[in-house]
Amino acid sequence: MKSLRQKELLHFHLTFLLFHFQFNLKDKTAADNMFTALFVAAVAVLSPSSTCAFAPTSSGRVPTSIRMNALDDFMKNFGGAAGSKSERVAVIAGATGYIGKSTVRESVRQGYKTVALVRDKSKVESEGGKMLYGTFFEGAEIVECDVCDAEKLTATFKDISSQYNGKIDAVVSCLASRSGIKKDAYAIDYQATLNCLESGRAVGARHFVLLSAFCVKNPWLQFQQAKLKFEAALEAQKDMTYSIVRPTAFFKSVSGQLEVIQSGAPFVMFGDGEVTRCNPISEADLATYLIDCINDKSRLNKIISLGGPDEPLTMKKQGEMLYSAIGKEPNFFYAPLWLFDVIIDSLQWVADTFNSEKFENAAELGRIGKYYAVEDMLTTDPEEKFGTMTLQEHYNKIAVEGQEYDPYTTMFAKAPAKKVEEEVKEKIAP
Repeated sequence: MKSLRQKELLHFHLTFLLFHFQFNLKDKTAADNMFTALFVAAVAVLSPSSTCAFAPTSSGRVPTSIRMNALDDFMKNFGGAAGSKSERVAVIAGATGYIGKSTVRESVRQGYKTVALVRDKSKVESEGGKMLYGTFFEGAEIVECDVCDAEKLTATFKDISSQYNGKIDAVVSCLASRSGIKKDAYAIDYQATLNCLESGRAVGARHFVLLSAFCVKNPWLQFQQAKLKFEAALEAQKDMTYSIVRPTAFFKSVSGQLEVIQSGAPFVMFGDGEVTRCNPISEADLATYLIDCINDKSRLNKIISLGGPDEPLTMKKQGEMLYSAIGKEPNFFYAPLWLFDVIIDSLQWVADTFNSEKFENAAELGRIGKYYAVEDMLTTDPEEKFGTMTLQEHYNKIAVEGQEYDPYTTMFAKAPAKKVEEEVKEKIAP
């Protein structure tokens, strides 16, 4: 154990070296690298209570976040290192969505000044909103704007940039159309996302992180075409660097039958239940990956397919896991795949015959359903698998706690919004 005097002398010499290398080396990159190395060494030596979170995850990866108890004290004493995350601004579009709100929370957790763009600020900041969104927006600045209004969105970005000394480090788009039909897809997956890109370029934002979708690799749906059209626009521009992340599937998209089987109905699958395989990723793990893209140079100007840590899971296997979570014996219903073709062709015939947009949209929803019944959403390369939470762990959790209501994936769940509304009315009732 070093004596107090020895530690004081070591503190002096290391501090001198730190600032000598930071401010006197001509090569700025070399200076930054040397500064970082010496800083880590100084903290490790001077603070026996330091703890570094280098433990590998279950997928074999090492988390990018490093937490040291001595770091805060050092920054307080010396004013902070140049370019620290606390000086960087991340703007999150689609902040109230399933992945968006987790991304806001992760951005705050990683130390960014986080600006969450929302359509209706009152829905987040009201008493009901706080009950609905919990801690997702704590520490973030909530800014109301309409991403579909390009002119107003750019004005909002300029206000944000001005507030933070002309600097927006990253724009993270978690925007996605709710239904996937053509009108919604091109309005959100393409145009609104393009508006965010153009607004970012207008204020000199550095990096654009796009939440895309794995399924665009084999596109025969409208929303896939819309996403690819935006991806092309993002790759073509030269003002901002980018990272395009294509997740295989979200946990909620493979959890929609929980309430069905809890009620006693069978788990429905298509074909023999072995037609497709997937490895979905949790919202928290995906949010971490998205925010890590901001400063990970290995992901610069890359398109990245991304799945969770699970091995390939068939539909039948997912059903078995879900039954295991609720403690019931499996009860499966096998639906033939040709049903999709009969339904889709019938709806499309009506749409074409009567020039009906309503039936055209219904046919497209049928095509979306068929797509996910016959196409793998799977990554097998270790570099394309990320996270620590498995699907079984997720199923075990929602079997006890319930899950968030979504009209497109959990149509039999109880909508939290209604529950919140009821609780708020009870609180304010005389």
